Amino acid sequence: MSEISVLSTIKCNQQTIRSVRFNVDGTYCLTCGSDKKIKLWNPHRELLLKTYGGHANEVLDAAGSCDSSHIISCSADKSAILWDVTTGQPIRRYRGHASSVTCIKFNEESSMAVSGSIDNTVAFWDIMSRRNEPILVLKDAKDSITSIQVTDHEILTCSVDNHVRLYDIRMAKMISDYIGHIITYGSMTRDGQCYVLSCNDNTIKLFDKDSGEILNTFKGHECRDLRLENAVNEKDSLIISGSATGEVFYYDLISSNVSQKLVHGPKPVVSLSHHPTDCYLLTASENEIKLWGTKKMEL
Repeated sequence: MSEISVLSTIKCNQQTIRSVRFNVDGTYCLTCGSDKKIKLWNPHRELLLKTYGGHANEVLDAAGSCDSSHIISCSADKSAILWDVTTGQPIRRYRGHASSVTCIKFNEESSMAVSGSIDNTVAFWDIMSRRNEPILVLKDAKDSITSIQVTDHEILTCSVDNHVRLYDIRMAKMISDYIGHIITYGSMTRDGQCYVLSCNDNTIKLFDKDSGEILNTFKGHECRDLRLENAVNEKDSLIISGSATGEVFYYDLISSNVSQKLVHGPKPVVSLSHHPTDCYLLTASENEIKLWGTKKMEL
């Protein structure tokens, strides 16, 4: 693979970045801060476009809608907020969780948001209506929800109770798998065939979604009780992880070998986000984010 290097570094001035997320087409990104704010950036040009303030505690996660007109964010203040991207104003505040809301995602059409909380529940919010209460609450987990992924008909939830749960909305069924370790983050390969689980035993585990069989284990990064995230590159050929050591590990999906190691800095890399269609990666450590990629050849 081509050597990946830093293309831009942004000091976000948000105390500590809790998560960084590309938008749907990878043009912009969101940073969630312990300063209770969300910031919208063009990371390719190092431009701050908008700041969104309204949460009463640190913002833990956010997502952009499919047309980039709205943002949904969640916070340690137990609420989620729907934002108008252009005006920067909150449209609706969703309350229903009994504790910090750790993760949030839109569904594919951005008609619904799905949130997970330290209160062990997953809540569904109807964005199209004026309802402020959840339309559905899942209570299968026995401990905090650490991450959520949403596809057109499936929802993958990970929990501190050592279980990953896959909900099939069309079939109205749930498959629960015991992993044996706390799962700090779960993602899915872009072909939808596998899920990728970051565990607190310093490993990432690759599972076949249909059979539940473990296909590979990736080792090298350090967890140290941090809520590390993982990502899959645009070609489904590499698994990417942050590390408590301030490094970013690129693992070959087939061989599990470390194909490249990036050094963000001395502090842990807790959040990362891969571009949906290109080889760009965003990493967050303390108060800064870095955009990584291969330098384009000048013609």
